Amino acid sequence: EPHKGVNPDEVVAIGAAIQAGVLQGDVKDVLLLDVTPLSLGIETLGGVFTRLIERNTTIPTKKGQVFSTAEDSQSAVTIRVFQGEREMAADNKLLGQFDLVGIPPAPRGVPQIEVTFDIDANGIVNVSAKDKGTGKEQQIRIQASGGLSDDEIDNMVKDAEANAEADKKRREGVEARNQAEALIHSSEKSLSEYGEKISEDDRKAIEDAIAELKTATEGDDAEAIKTKTQTLAEASMKLGQAMYEAQQAEAEGADGDAGGEAKSDDVVDADFEEIDEDDDKKKSA
Repeated sequence: EPHKGVNPDEVVAIGAAIQAGVLQGDVKDVLLLDVTPLSLGIETLGGVFTRLIERNTTIPTKKGQVFSTAEDSQSAVTIRVFQGEREMAADNKLLGQFDLVGIPPAPRGVPQIEVTFDIDANGIVNVSAKDKGTGKEQQIRIQASGGLSDDEIDNMVKDAEANAEADKKRREGVEARNQAEALIHSSEKSLSEYGEKISEDDRKAIEDAIAELKTATEGDDAEAIKTKTQTLAEASMKLGQAMYEAQQAEAEGADGDAGGEAKSDDVVDADFEEIDEDDDKKKSA
């Protein structure tokens, strides 16, 4: 479908004016900027296509995002690079993949893996993955166009538009399941550590909510998963309170040991140094 967001007469007039200026020598510095023909991203938990570079982004460009592991003690991650406009990775074009290995064993969600897309002026894409904890890094070099013709790119865009509603529902379902599984994992872990600090009734309510949410995640009803997720979140509030109180007690005990016989109403004078934020600005990757 033709783009209807601009006035065609104005477009023709502006183009003719620029061309006339170029021919007469009045306009010398006309810079034509290339753009990415399709979105670029990676496959994340549940097969979701997570975009890092959006379609029609002017190049050169660079974008990074931090991800983590999906399993406890996961020692490697596979970075699968895709191009397209569909919400699920499998419906897009796979450009390449590589593995980042040697990640130290840690609970899920703890390791920080920074994935960066760097596209130069020639449309060459360098995709890198770096474990921020160890500094280990792997990368792949690919062509932004993916070898697709203009007709193939247009067809992929039209295909995404035709399936937009169905794709949205699929993605919402996967994301609801991902959120539910993360809550189940954290609730079970917290229950094993702090379960004895809450009443038997509260503990049973959490266990029942976990069981019901696990059952819901076995199906495809996104609304049921969201409802059971909310139920578990509410049931776990008592557990969160117990965790906070336990940590607060530990902190107060540590402060008491460090403070010795210092009284709570003692006032300590201190000097404050004003820091110029412009001089202390940090750049994020």
